[in-house]
Amino acid sequence: MHLRALPDPEKAKPCVLVIDDDEAVAWAIASRLGSDFRVVGLTEPHQAVACACEEKPGVILCDIHMPGMQGDEVAFALSQEPCTARIPLIYLTALVSPEEAPDLAGVFGEFPTISKLASCEEMRAIVVRTLGLGEDEDEAL
Repeated sequence: MHLRALPDPEKAKPCVLVIDDDEAVAWAIASRLGSDFRVVGLTEPHQAVACACEEKPGVILCDIHMPGMQGDEVAFALSQEPCTARIPLIYLTALVSPEEAPDLAGVFGEFPTISKLASCEEMRAIVVRTLGLGEDEDEAL
């Protein structure tokens, strides 16, 4: 007797794809965002397009400096694929402190940038804003 699989409640949560060569970064971001989001970590930037097409994230957080493929190359690859071109991207950086991150506005093109050391509140705020979740919905999360 085979039971039909029930829908996965995790799939109902907004998905955040974290692309960073350090797996610990995805874990840290997942803990900062809390249980309201489904965080998918990817340590191989060249797999970003395929992973994003499969996972269908609402937002992608992408490291700027990675071996093999830089963040801007990942952003370009994502922009060229119809199933990922419209997914908002936020750059992650360890190069600046959370206090310095606002100074990076416009430095990396149109993409916002956040420090990997950002607080839980800062990380949640930029993800919620990028996902288009209003304050009323953020309070419900």
